[in-house]
Amino acid sequence: MQGKRVLVVDDNDLNLELVTDLLEVAGFSVHSATTAEEGIQLARTTQPDLILMDVGLPGMDGLEAARILKNDPRTRGIPLVALTAHAMRGDRERALAAGCDGYITKPIDTRTFVRDVHRFVSAQGQEVRV
Repeated sequence: MQGKRVLVVDDNDLNLELVTDLLEVAGFSVHSATTAEEGIQLARTTQPDLILMDVGLPGMDGLEAARILKNDPRTRGIPLVALTAHAMRGDRERALAAGCDGYITKPIDTRTFVRDVHRFVSAQGQEVRV
């Protein structure tokens, strides 16, 4: 997906570095943020093709950020995927109810992660199950 832009919002430096490296090797252009507020601003200014949003962010969590982005006419059409260690019963449903178009659990599977991201970028706002 040469030239496609992905915004990654994650407060964990190791997770952010791993995801960024995997995406850049696959040809994606990556922007990153470590807070929900910074992610919202970057989404509005960079208009990425996909947002990967950690749910467990300090301060405003990723689900609240997802609600804000999906209620904003400037960003509502951008596919937004929860990228989270929250994998208990009901977590996927809460993410989808907040406006997320999909859900990827951490730790990510480095063998399938880029393929899953390609699927989300290609789906253009439709839910994708991974």
